[in-house]
Amino acid sequence: MPHDTSTNYGVAEGGAKVTLDGTKTILLVGVGGQGTILAGQLLAMVAADAGLDVKVSEIHGMSQRGGSVSTIVRVGEKVESMICDPGCADIVVAFESIEALRAQQFVREGGALFVNDERITPVPVNIGLAQMPEGVDAKLEAIGARMIDAGGIAREVGSPRSANVVLVGALSTALPFTVEEWQDAIRRRVPPKTIDANLQAFARGREAAEA
Repeated sequence: MPHDTSTNYGVAEGGAKVTLDGTKTILLVGVGGQGTILAGQLLAMVAADAGLDVKVSEIHGMSQRGGSVSTIVRVGEKVESMICDPGCADIVVAFESIEALRAQQFVREGGALFVNDERITPVPVNIGLAQMPEGVDAKLEAIGARMIDAGGIAREVGSPRSANVVLVGALSTALPFTVEEWQDAIRRRVPPKTIDANLQAFARGREAAEA
């Protein structure tokens, strides 16, 4: 059974430093081990530091077996609920292309969809109980997904495990927080030995999203 945990990051002292047009909903989806939770934590830290109300809900499926995981982050002056119905997410970040297809229904009209250009074969396919969907790339292109080669970029900066931070960089281009605020959160959250590589991964993710 999926396990749901919710966290209220609260509001930083000193009042909001960033003004949002209502509450923003960001949905992060992927499979176990891809770092969606860390990405959600970085977003929550940046938003809380900016004086916004932040609530995070994490749903862990069979994450140890590569099952689906998702993180909902809602930020605003006052976040009333953690509901993320279809058509309600301002931004969806998919860490894997099949998960992107599953989550596309949540993107609101005019919303943003960032997708890691990677495909992980799920267990039912590996054991012959299901088949991979066809035309994944074409379907994602048709709905306006922004494809990011997060794994390739992470390897280029010498930190293959930093693909999630590459996607955080892409996400950052769609939110009104400064680069310095994101960089500060990365420095505080990742292991000290990986700070430089993660900062490079973040910067390259921004470049890829803006290209």
